[in-house]
Amino acid sequence: MRRTALVLSVTVTAALVTTGVLTHNALAASDTAAAPPPGVAPAVFSALQRDLHLTPAQARDRLTLDSRAATTQQVLRKTLGAGYGGTWVTADGRSVAVGVTDLVQQKAVRNLGATPVLVGRSEAQLNDIVARLDQHSAAAPSTVKGWYADLRANTVVVLGSLAQSFLAAAAVDPAAVRVEATSEDPKPYIDVVGGNAYYIGSGTRCSIGFSVNGGFVSAGHCGTSGARTTQPSGTFRGSSFPGNDYSWVQVDAGNTPRGLVNNYSGGTVAVAGSTEAAVGASVCRSGSTTGWRCGTIQQKNASVTYSQGTVTGLVRSNACAEPGDSGGSWLSGTQAQGVTSGGSGNCTSGGTMYYQPVNEILQAYGLTLVTSGGGPGPTATATTTPPQGGTWAPNTVYATGATVTYGGRSYRCLQGHTSQVGWEPPNVPALWS
Repeated sequence: MRRTALVLSVTVTAALVTTGVLTHNALAASDTAAAPPPGVAPAVFSALQRDLHLTPAQARDRLTLDSRAATTQQVLRKTLGAGYGGTWVTADGRSVAVGVTDLVQQKAVRNLGATPVLVGRSEAQLNDIVARLDQHSAAAPSTVKGWYADLRANTVVVLGSLAQSFLAAAAVDPAAVRVEATSEDPKPYIDVVGGNAYYIGSGTRCSIGFSVNGGFVSAGHCGTSGARTTQPSGTFRGSSFPGNDYSWVQVDAGNTPRGLVNNYSGGTVAVAGSTEAAVGASVCRSGSTTGWRCGTIQQKNASVTYSQGTVTGLVRSNACAEPGDSGGSWLSGTQAQGVTSGGSGNCTSGGTMYYQPVNEILQAYGLTLVTSGGGPGPTATATTTPPQGGTWAPNTVYATGATVTYGGRSYRCLQGHTSQVGWEPPNVPALWS
């Protein structure tokens, strides 16, 4: 283009300068789009693009959508009550859907910018079926590898074969269950490191999930209560496996829990909290064998049968893992989601993995998550004093009871949430009065 400019008039040269400015501005905009959003580690942002086959702009949009889905789930699970049919990110990753059992509930869903889907069973009804199967897990034959609530299909899926006697023992409605053949052969990943490595007893190695007040949480199959750890040194103060797959280790004096996760790219990822992500949201996990790997949340409330017994209440994902990744950290953006339990497959051919939700671990042991500020963050059930006064703003955490002003009027928060553009107080009566 510079050679062409040499044979053209001065006026064209001036136009070229203008074009150069526009090109520079376009490049600057491109650089901004390629950068991770504030608070998201570059390693996480890169892995999300690699594993979900996204451009930088698409990855940014996906993280924004995932955050919106999490807030929508938090609000509508309380607002719709017994009629709530679950929240999920659509398969194309472009919108948020919410199941409703009554057409009257559609307006509340649309008010939050989500798409209502009429379903025959509520999330609670699906979870009740899973709970019945969990209670009768001993009746499951070895050919049954697990079961879970499928929100998108509004059914419960049992993985395996020869499940009829199992379903009969649990006395579940066959019309509400779909039995699927599977090649999965899940195993707990013990000899693995995600985040930082730690060692149990004579040398068994697992990985730290997330730092909590006084120590860290990890997988339950890594050690039993009272067992000692090294690097860091500590003691298992609680462990549950099978049934659950979680544990917590109280570290000795001199070890400092921090709200960070290794990203295996020479840096760390900051942990900002533990807001539960929705079905279909993107999720990334950290492990010493395979580094950062990303996928999506496929189903929640999944049960899986290992050789040691059945573990219930897990989350199912297609983010790959391999032996050596057990107990490691799962995050959606900057929000802690869980610790690696086990799964099938590998990072060459793909697979199905399961993680234990971190909020359940915090609640079970009364622990507090350590966040990126270096100090403890709120537990899964903690409440904070609502801030008083101030003008409503997007991307702000508001607790139930908080008061704000908007458009010259005062509003009180009805449901704790993180504000979004489009969720101004007059527009969302489900959130503000």
